[in-house]
Amino acid sequence: MPDHLSEQPKSEHMISEQPLIKIEGLYKVFGTQPETVMPLVREGRSKEDILAQTGHTVGLKDINLSIQRGEIYVIMGLSGSGKSTLIRHFNRLIDPTEGRIMVEGIDVMKLTTKGLEQFRRHKMSMVFQRFGLMPHRTVIENVSYGLTVQGVGKTCRLEKAQQWLETVGLGGYEQQFPSQLSGGQQQRVGLARALCTDAEILLMDEAFSALDPLIRSEMQDQLIELQQTLHKTIIFITHDLDEALRLGDRIAILKDGRLVQEGTPVDILLNPANDYVEAFVKDVNRARALNVATVMKPPSCRITADTLGEALAQMKSMPGDYGYYINHEGYQGVVSQKQLQEAAEQDAQQPMGVEMLVNSDSILPDALLESVLPGTLESAYPLPVVNAAGDLQGELSRASLAQVLSDPQATS
Repeated sequence: MPDHLSEQPKSEHMISEQPLIKIEGLYKVFGTQPETVMPLVREGRSKEDILAQTGHTVGLKDINLSIQRGEIYVIMGLSGSGKSTLIRHFNRLIDPTEGRIMVEGIDVMKLTTKGLEQFRRHKMSMVFQRFGLMPHRTVIENVSYGLTVQGVGKTCRLEKAQQWLETVGLGGYEQQFPSQLSGGQQQRVGLARALCTDAEILLMDEAFSALDPLIRSEMQDQLIELQQTLHKTIIFITHDLDEALRLGDRIAILKDGRLVQEGTPVDILLNPANDYVEAFVKDVNRARALNVATVMKPPSCRITADTLGEALAQMKSMPGDYGYYINHEGYQGVVSQKQLQEAAEQDAQQPMGVEMLVNSDSILPDALLESVLPGTLESAYPLPVVNAAGDLQGELSRASLAQVLSDPQATS
């Protein structure tokens, strides 16, 4: 599992100033006279009561959210929670009963028929659960279809479709028909088709849920890899928390049409807002989901002295019987108080150097806990957490690791 959770968004190119998409006060009631039911919805009547009394179904209830440019925003919930209803509001496949849908400052509800058509062709692409491929068209014709609708010339669109087929690993399948492909290959065609239009926003509705687990994992890997270079804004619908944690920069959890919690994967995992969310996260393997940065503690003792005597004095002023030696080149390794004491008794003015190290192993802050478990358990000292530049960031002990894996509130 190559990705991990951290307090920082996965997508480095997100813009935090103005959201690309903003949903305000969104309601959706299905039925013949939805406006007449809105007073009951606002009173807080339950979905079941409203259905029994009026024959109308509450799909969404006062949804407010913002999505930043370049992030993967995951919307999840159980069947009937409203997640697929919500994603279909972004491009107005469904119109709300009330509320605003703003995309780059444009009120989508105010678009004319022609304006909405252009919006769907150029701004948003959709990847469907059941692939949505046209069986009578070849793979390359399916991929280039969006460009055909846009009026792009044949040579240009086929060249572009070919590039995207190569990108998703389907070079050589251009003249095959969908029925000749496996499920995973068909979904790759669907992804290539969505990407081929150059739309800034991808809507992915349970896009991988029809795939076998291994193929599903491969598709998740591919999406993560593509996003590192494409920096699309992706709205991803799933009922699978592991998938949400793996892909999402932020996650919104719906229940009965209401947004019950929104936050980073770490927020959701370690600080569930209610029993409903807690039921989602209780069975997650935290060792595979959390990274070192979410669990590490500040380093207990930094040794920066020039001589053994000064180093020993530094260590004695700190808790513990070990320290992390740092010089002008960055982190060097672990030193023990016992070894420093013995050496300083011989010559306290001797220069402090790497010959005093008892261990120089370190771990990266973005490493998954699962990958560092053996080293943490075998080490006599907490493992130092050092970034790629050689800077000491923290330490990971057996105690803190055991605590977070046994207590979901340990890092909150």
